[in-house]
Amino acid sequence: MAPGGGSSATSGEATSFVSGRPSWLRRLGTTLVAADLVVVAAALAIAVAVGFDAGSDAPPPSGDDLVSQRWLAVLLGVAWMSSLSLHLSRDRRVVGTGPDEYKRVVTASVRLFGLVAIVAYLGSAAYARPLVAVAFPLGTAGLLLERWVARKWLHSRRRRGGWAHRVLVVGSPDNVRHLAAELTREKYAGFEVVGVCLPGGADEPAAVTTAEAAGLPVVGSLNTVVEAVRATGADTVAVVPSVGLTPTALRRLGWTLEGTGTDLVVAPALTDVAGPRVHVRPVAGLPLLHVEPPQYEGPMRVAKGVFDRVVGSVLVVLLSPVLVAIALAVKLTSKGPVFFRQQRVGRDGKAFTVFKFRSMVVNAEQMLAALAEQNEHDGVLFKMRADPRITPVGRFIRRYSLDELPQLFNVLRGEMSLVGPRPPLPSEVERYAFDVRRRLLVKPGMTGLWQVSGRSDLSWEDTVRLDLYYVENWSMTADMLILWKTLAAVMKGSGAY
Repeated sequence: MAPGGGSSATSGEATSFVSGRPSWLRRLGTTLVAADLVVVAAALAIAVAVGFDAGSDAPPPSGDDLVSQRWLAVLLGVAWMSSLSLHLSRDRRVVGTGPDEYKRVVTASVRLFGLVAIVAYLGSAAYARPLVAVAFPLGTAGLLLERWVARKWLHSRRRRGGWAHRVLVVGSPDNVRHLAAELTREKYAGFEVVGVCLPGGADEPAAVTTAEAAGLPVVGSLNTVVEAVRATGADTVAVVPSVGLTPTALRRLGWTLEGTGTDLVVAPALTDVAGPRVHVRPVAGLPLLHVEPPQYEGPMRVAKGVFDRVVGSVLVVLLSPVLVAIALAVKLTSKGPVFFRQQRVGRDGKAFTVFKFRSMVVNAEQMLAALAEQNEHDGVLFKMRADPRITPVGRFIRRYSLDELPQLFNVLRGEMSLVGPRPPLPSEVERYAFDVRRRLLVKPGMTGLWQVSGRSDLSWEDTVRLDLYYVENWSMTADMLILWKTLAAVMKGSGAY
């Protein structure tokens, strides 16, 4: 039957079909096994080569000890590979995700070598010491590096197209469009939307037209999900809230997909909330999502302030030669002051003066009105790639964000943070919608998610989305990760003008 037909996939009828795993998924699994094996074997081989602790008071190892050590190394290699498998470190649901994958690798290694260390201590097995002292840290670090390289390689493949799960999105039109847009935007996540199933399917022409206008082919209704999976070759069904998707219908859909190799994922209506804030709480058989409130006050805010001032002070000292060199370049190549001062809006809507190296001519603000029609940015920002107001030195320092280094003094004064939303102009804040004003709940930052995600190449919608995500989910760990990624973004110089 065609996908738009009326056969029910959620009515409890026996429907069977077999959907094999994508070939790229099998290749990825095989590659990870081979890479893990190389790292584990290399770590154990180095540990055996290091030998026993020459500085210990123990007598030199006997020939039997050396043989025992080599056999233990072989057994450890098998056990290590098995532990990585048992902890599902190569599971398709975590490969390429980052933190969860790394956590499983570390857990698998720590548990194995913790057990080996205890057994070696109780059995006075001196030949096991190099394997624990050398192979464990070296191999764990090597596995993490290997998985990081594999993750970057996988993301690169996905951005070029390919090596992605084929997703069928099921639910109401608005929710389907929202999820599809998010999955399309984050290509590196590896989910390619190949079709959607709407409540009424082809019987709702208006909804179908809207979905197809957004590039989403309608391939069925809520009653023909299985047929749509077969027709599109989807290996994942993503379900979003819809009137017709009752708990009973969703449970029956899960039963129908059992044994087919097709994953069923349920996307809640709640979006842009980071994992640490979400906890699953089973209540009466219902997996309820408990969402922790955002952290704006308390010890975390104090810790962030201390971190900003300490790191900011260190950066000012280390970068002082660079600051002096840029100041001289600005002063000697164009008329006007070295620093550009401008009113910006900070936390809770309080105005402050931001410091930057001057990258434009002195009368740049007066020239803005004449250039307004050439604005290349949507929303409330003004951006222009070939802005005639920018000086030659200014173009260089803007490309690598060197003009923003004086904002370190704003950080030391407590007006800004190292990481946060972009500091807006008062004129921009006046045009903010209600939800956009949530950007003002935290201090603006020298860098942020907008900086590491495209800078000026981002649309206004994406800039707001990233800033609001940061406001809702910030943490010290995320701040340090953004600072690390900022260095790569600045070195590339892309998206800055």
